[in-house]
Amino acid sequence: MTVFDRIKELSDKRGISLQKAATEMGFSENLFYQWKSSQPKADRLEKVADYFHVSTDYLLGRTDDPSPAPKSDEGFLRLNMTDLTDEERKEVEKDIDDIYKLALKKIQKRREMMNRD
Repeated sequence: MTVFDRIKELSDKRGISLQKAATEMGFSENLFYQWKSSQPKADRLEKVADYFHVSTDYLLGRTDDPSPAPKSDEGFLRLNMTDLTDEERKEVEKDIDDIYKLALKKIQKRREMMNRD
């Protein structure tokens, strides 16, 4: 599968055209079609990966796992949310953030109890 094919598949899953995806990223409408016969520049490929919430390795066909690697400050949790809409993704991220905050409160409470002893 080519870079173009991956981007086409991701656009289709989101229900948007390649032209719309390209213009939302600040590219020309036909940029992705140019990638059928040429390789994208790294900075543009990175922008596409961020837009679709996938890894550049996935776009390049180096892996079939679309999940981007977590950044060093994002911890260990990796989720494949490529099939979710932006609204659904935000909902999942909020739920995860709520769970994280609850876990931190639990840890803080336990530490407070240990310090009393």
